[in-house]
Amino acid sequence: MSAIEGKTSCAEAENMPKRFSNTTAIRFFNKCKGVFVIMPLVTFFAFFAAQPCLAHELWIDGQNFQAQSNETIRLDLRNGENFKGSAQAYFKSRIKSFYWSLNQETHQVEARMGDIPAFSATPGEDGLMVVVYESTPSSLTYRDWAKFDAFIQHKDLGPIEEMHEARGLLKTNVKEAYHRYSKALIGIGAAQGVDQRFGLETEFVLLGNPYRDDPAQGLAVQILYRDAPRTDAQIEIFERASDGTVKVSLMRSNAEGVAVIDIKPGHTYLLDAVLLRVPDPNTANGPPAHWESLWAAVTFAVPEG
Repeated sequence: MSAIEGKTSCAEAENMPKRFSNTTAIRFFNKCKGVFVIMPLVTFFAFFAAQPCLAHELWIDGQNFQAQSNETIRLDLRNGENFKGSAQAYFKSRIKSFYWSLNQETHQVEARMGDIPAFSATPGEDGLMVVVYESTPSSLTYRDWAKFDAFIQHKDLGPIEEMHEARGLLKTNVKEAYHRYSKALIGIGAAQGVDQRFGLETEFVLLGNPYRDDPAQGLAVQILYRDAPRTDAQIEIFERASDGTVKVSLMRSNAEGVAVIDIKPGHTYLLDAVLLRVPDPNTANGPPAHWESLWAAVTFAVPEG
């Protein structure tokens, strides 16, 4: 375990199936109920995979971001770093909303508990499919300030230390609640259409269509918070080539919350932007916490020339 309490690392998660390769069930202690529980191993691993790795991006990913209308689209919820991570199982308790929109029609995602991939649907018609995922709130605790400050600096979250001290809070056992707002754009057939606002607390909106527009002109995107532009927000750009190599760069939004992203044919993109706010004490908006982070993400691909 790291200096962040409550979860096990991604690396540990990947190694666990090897450690229990000859086991059919696992016995563990449920601290909430004060009892030992025996769980089938396949269920345990599905549940374990659903637990988010901390301070990492969560995005919607697939083997192919383009398909024909009669094909079944399968997408993973992935959690990790640098556009590489583990697939998360479908668990309804961790999902506030999960749906897809195509040609102005919205469809709820249908899945069973533990499903990997978490998304499977056949669109049935051409257009620009937009998949939208919003998590329920989760929380974590930073035992020491250094880990929390590294997160603040990485995501450029502002003068949080000064605000923390002004609120009279200790710099140990800092509790953060976090929410995920992830989208993916999938080109179906001719891939006609545009992205739109879905009313998420924070979200990216693509102002162009990466499957039809000239990539040489770049792709304009807008980052929103409560349906208003986020000015001077840091946008982290992950560019993945066909061989799996990933290039990371940063941009900032302008006064309208817009940034123009350089894009290349044959590459897949993840955009990420985070904001940190003081939780509203008058709302039941998740676990009690000192700080609340909101993570916006969007994934899409650019076709080969």
